[in-house]
Amino acid sequence: MTNPLILKLETYDRLSDDEKKVLENAIARIRVVEADDDVLREGDRPAESSLLLEGFAARYKIVSNGRRQISALHVAGDFIDLHSFLLKTMDHGVVALTNCRIALVPHATLEKITDEHPHLTRLLWLNTLIDGAIHREWLTAMGRLSATAHMAHLICELYLRLKVIGRADGDTIQLPVTQAELGDTLGLSTVHVNRVLQELRKEGLIRFQGDALTILDWDRLKKVGEFTSTYLSLQNEDRSS
Repeated sequence: MTNPLILKLETYDRLSDDEKKVLENAIARIRVVEADDDVLREGDRPAESSLLLEGFAARYKIVSNGRRQISALHVAGDFIDLHSFLLKTMDHGVVALTNCRIALVPHATLEKITDEHPHLTRLLWLNTLIDGAIHREWLTAMGRLSATAHMAHLICELYLRLKVIGRADGDTIQLPVTQAELGDTLGLSTVHVNRVLQELRKEGLIRFQGDALTILDWDRLKKVGEFTSTYLSLQNEDRSS
C-alpha cells in the first residue's frame, strides 16, 4: 500500500522517486495501538516521531476537573508528533480513537533528511505549518461559529483530508468517531452533538449509516460551515525555492 504521507505530500508538490524512497526507508518499525490507548503522554520525550498509517488519533489536554479537550484529529498520512523532533518534550497527549497502525521514524533519521534533502525538508516543514493553520481555523470556529456551523466546518475539513489520501468513496467517508469524542473536539456536550447532527441530517446535508458519513449537499454544507479550504493548502505548487 502506498505510504499515505507520500500521497499527502504530493498534494503540495511533486516528489522525486528518490524522495519517495527516502520516506519509505525512514520507517524503522511499525507499532499497533489499540483504541483508547495513549500513543504518547504529556511529558514524554520520544526519540522517534509517529506517522499514522491507519486509523484515527487525537491530540488532547486534560484540565483540572478531568475534562478532556481534543485539539487535533489525525488521519492516515499525518505525522502525529513531527514537532517532537525539535520540541523534545510533549506538552500534550495523543490518544488512539480507533485501532491504529503507526510507523516510527527515528529523530536521527529526520536529522539526516534535513541535512541531505532540502526539498523534502521544506515539504515536511509545510506539513507542520498546515497543522498550525488548522489550529487557527479550529480556534476561530470554536470562538465565533454556531455549534451547527462548527460541526459542518469540521465535516468539510475531514472529508477533504481523507479524500487527499484516497480514503473517500465518492461523497462518503468512514468516520469512526463517537459523539462523545466529537463533543471533546467541539467543546460541546454529547447531547448537544447529537442535536447538531440531527439538524444537519434534517436539512438534507449529511447521512450517517454506522461509521459511514455521506455528504448529500457539498455546496450547502460549505455554506453552513463558512468553510473555505485555503488553510489546507491543497494546491500543488513548486516548493523547491
